[in-house]
Amino acid sequence: MSPDHQHDHHGTDEHHEHGHDGHHHHHGGARGLLQQLFRPHSHDAADATDAALEASAQGIRALKISLVGLAVTAALQAAVVAFSGSVALLADTVHNFADALTAVPLWVAFALGRRAASRRFTYGYGRAEDLAGIFIIAMIAASAALAAWESVDRLRHPRDLESIWLVVAAGVIGFLGNELVAIYRIRVGRRIASAALVADGLHARTDGLASLAVVVGATGVALGFRLADPIVGLLITVAILFVLRGAARDIYQRLMDAVDPSLVAEAEHVLTSTPGVVEVESVRMRWIGHQLHAEAGVSVDHTKSVAQGHDIAEEVRHRLLHALPKLRDATVHVSPASNDDHDFHAAVAHHFLRGSEPKKS
Repeated sequence: MSPDHQHDHHGTDEHHEHGHDGHHHHHGGARGLLQQLFRPHSHDAADATDAALEASAQGIRALKISLVGLAVTAALQAAVVAFSGSVALLADTVHNFADALTAVPLWVAFALGRRAASRRFTYGYGRAEDLAGIFIIAMIAASAALAAWESVDRLRHPRDLESIWLVVAAGVIGFLGNELVAIYRIRVGRRIASAALVADGLHARTDGLASLAVVVGATGVALGFRLADPIVGLLITVAILFVLRGAARDIYQRLMDAVDPSLVAEAEHVLTSTPGVVEVESVRMRWIGHQLHAEAGVSVDHTKSVAQGHDIAEEVRHRLLHALPKLRDATVHVSPASNDDHDFHAAVAHHFLRGSEPKKS
């Protein structure tokens, strides 16, 4: 797939449409002619590699830009912390610095994922992206712990809050900076199907909302409620724990090779609707970083030649590449359909315990 031929379900522009029959339909007229000249349609292996490299490049670009944005936001807030002594703002500032730091391992992971597969790492290095997600989760957890510690300490030993309106201004800055970064990270993460980048964006959004909570706390202090600031710090901790739960769930599912069941259903529909397929034996999928890989087993008429079976497998693979978003490649195994005279799977049947065979559709 070429970089411009991304099959995304998140609202990106499509340059052509695909039907469930696996065929694609290009735009007509001058636009269609230009598309054929400058954006030819292909599913060659080289195009799939180009798409993966482009997605990684988009992820790295998003991290660079958001890193600068968060660093500037956190620096402005840190300057206010030095004058005001706000524990809620301190907690929010620490979160922003931590959010900026989470871009570093993701950056490394995206760069590493662009390396070609080797004889040791035969599926490539895309899983480094999911491992970076674990680091993000650890950073979120550390931020929650620090915010809780500082807030409890301030509850036990109250201190005056100075420059309250500066704190309010810094809270507004924190919200705007984090929300802009969140929108950008989430949008790019969804476009390239990166769970780690989306989780990092959600973290930034939570920190942005926490910055608004800082504004509320400072306003409470200004109105005479001295404990408003540390109480808001505890509320920030709770908010971080919520985003921690969601991010941990998403990263866990990626590491456990979980996929959306609707993707499996779509793949099964593609397989059963492909001419020549008698039965679907198995469908397996996994995300490796932001790329989807599939393995499918189908049976065809046992009278078909090897060449005919291969043609059917290639048609299945071609249709899957059209139908599934972010599919990097598919391995399709073709078996002759069993009949009353011969079981073509008998030789390996004893290797599978009853109930452990791949589920057939």
